[in-house]
Amino acid sequence: MRYIYLHGFASSPRSSKARDLSDRFASLNVPLIIPDLNQGDFTHLTLSRQIQQVEALFPRAQEPVTLIGSSFGGLTAAWLGEKHMQVDRLVLLAPAFGFLNHWLHRLGDVQVNQWLTDGYLPIYHYGEAKKLPLSYGFVTDAMQYREETIARSLPTLILHGKHDDVIPLQASLDFAKSRLWVELVELDSDHGLTDVSTETWQAIQAFCAV
Repeated sequence: MRYIYLHGFASSPRSSKARDLSDRFASLNVPLIIPDLNQGDFTHLTLSRQIQQVEALFPRAQEPVTLIGSSFGGLTAAWLGEKHMQVDRLVLLAPAFGFLNHWLHRLGDVQVNQWLTDGYLPIYHYGEAKKLPLSYGFVTDAMQYREETIARSLPTLILHGKHDDVIPLQASLDFAKSRLWVELVELDSDHGLTDVSTETWQAIQAFCAV
């Protein structure tokens, strides 16, 4: 089994969650691959680019893959699971279902239109601790992905905070409702889930049998 962790939007492999999971897998002598989804070019990030980047990490011998994805990384993992039979199971941490709708609504029409006009929007990047420009191509690319078409019956564990004000818990509830293969665990936390890292790890360890 190959384990791959996908960090969130405007984050990096150096995030606290990535480092915590890396240490926990290492304590079991199980390798955890954590690619940098920024690829040194956050400006031209797209969901399609992330999917293609992770696909390239899949073993050629059809070794099964478990994907663990946080937020936008969780959305990426869900699409990879839909596309590839090689993906054996998914662990989605506050997955960014409905990400584009939630984000554009918060930005408001004026800022979104300005983004479209200028072509780029300054985004605070937590991994770099500074603002970086993001191309409007991120939006046009994301618009082609319709989450209601995700239909592969794949063992999936979702861990989502009840107090998430970035991606509401309801987004995961709606996703799980029509997919009987999805187990949803509600945690007393926010989007980051950093204050429930032990509970998160226990759930991951039990689900993945590592």
